[in-house]
Formats: sequence, structure tokens, C-alpha cells
Amino acid sequence: MSINRRNFFKTVGIAGVTLAVGKSAGANSPESEKTEFRGMLYDATRCVGCLECEIACAKSHNLPEPTDELQVDVLRKTSEVKRCVINYHTTSKGEVLVRNQCMHCNEPACAAACLTQAMYKTKEGPVIWRADKCMGCRYCMVSCPFDVPKFEYFSANPKIEKCDMCYDRIMKGQIPSCAEACPAEALIFGTRRELLAEARKRIAENPTEYVDQIYGENVAGGTGYLYLSPAPFNEVGFNTKLQNTSYPALSKGFLYSVPSVFVLLPTLLLGIHKATKDNQSKDEENE
Repeated sequence: MSINRRNFFKTVGIAGVTLAVGKSAGANSPESEKTEFRGMLYDATRCVGCLECEIACAKSHNLPEPTDELQVDVLRKTSEVKRCVINYHTTSKGEVLVRNQCMHCNEPACAAACLTQAMYKTKEGPVIWRADKCMGCRYCMVSCPFDVPKFEYFSANPKIEKCDMCYDRIMKGQIPSCAEACPAEALIFGTRRELLAEARKRIAENPTEYVDQIYGENVAGGTGYLYLSPAPFNEVGFNTKLQNTSYPALSKGFLYSVPSVFVLLPTLLLGIHKATKDNQSKDEENE
């Protein structure tokens, strides 16, 4: 298979310019200014540990239903076959249930690190992965401060698996399957502004039931998933040492301090990926 040299160098040039001027850390279109980010609020005081959210997620995305049992202080992790998990933690306030999945950062490090925009922050809020654009570099996995994206190492056609907040359902005017399935309304869906207001309202009305903090309000530049907990967040499995500034902001001076060979290598890989893909499509059309 030959590589179309014109497409290859055109792609390399475009990618080089992209790296030179830097990427927008937020949503990828000016239209984002017209649309409020959607998100989810998880209230640990209302969760009953039924795992209905996990089951609904698995069904919606053609993944195997969870078979492992929920046990206190036995950590269940997200994986290439689990986009979300519930865990039981022993805390100073007793046993507390907490859900884990992609945090859908306002300024996601995974999207900023992705050379092909396969990992993409939509103007509606969810961070999604687009298979047709992925070149398999897995920079998204390395860059995520929450260790969320998972790679299908044992698949002949590997994908990156992570929660996409049921983006396809959102675009149809529906709510994410996990929120729809939750019998205790521990998960609610709405605009991030509405969810923050609701979280503050619950804390103000029941100050003895909650830690006076909304996890996700500021951490890593703010996230689409927001949390309320009766116990300190460091006791329920959250990294409370993450910075409040978005992680893509750390890369603003990158090009001025890193030798050009390290900047151009990803660009070269992107060019090869794009040129090869274009050529393959043409070959398939000719056949």
C-alpha cells in the first residue's frame, strides 16, 4: 500500500501549525458559548448500592453486566468492560457508597493531549471518544488525572472505553441511562449550573448530613460530574491533592521548553496515520 505524499505532508503541516499555536483547552467550537455544559450530580447519602446504574450502563453500551459483588473496602475499578463502578468505603461517618466513572472535565487533559481530536469535549458537556479519528497513541490514558480511559489490549480492533455520559441519548433529548435507572435519585442530570445550585441547596438545608464541599466544582478546572458526600472526600477514594487549575493550562509553555524533535514526532505519527487512512479508503473504493 502506497502513501499519498501530498496528503501526508499536508496533514503534517496542519498538525505542526496546531502544535505551534496551541489547542483550546475548552470546548472545540465557538458554539460552546451558546450551550451550557450538562453534567451529573451524585449524592452519596442517597445511594443504596443496588448497582442499577451499572447494569443500565452495560446494557446501553453492549457491555457485559457486572457479576462481581459489592463488598466493603474491596475496590472495584472501571475497565475496558466497565464504564462505571460503585464502591463501599469505611469512613469516619460510617460506610459510604461512591460511584466512579469519567469526570467529564470542563477542560479535559485527555482531549488536550489527543492529536487527532479523537478524545473530544462536546459543546453539550460530555467528553467522548471518536473511533474514526483515533490513531492509538493512548496519550489520553497518560494525561488523565483521574486514570479513566481504558484500552482494549486483548482486542483485534481495540477501542478506548470510558463513560460518555450517554451522549447519543442526550442528543435525542433523553437523560443518561444510569440516571434514568437510579431508583433513589442518587444521580440526577442537568446543566452544570443547575446541579451546583442544587448541591449548595442540599448542603445548606442539611448541613449535618454533608461535608461542606462539592467535589468537582473546582478540581482540575471543574468537572461535569459533581459529588456530595457525608464523609471527607479523601476517605471515599478521591484524590484531594489534585490542583484546581485545569491540567491543559500546564502545557501552555510546553513548546518553548521542549526540543522540537519531541514535538514533531507526534506530528509525524499523525501524518502517517492520516495519509495511510486516506489511501486505504481510496483503495477500498477502487475495489
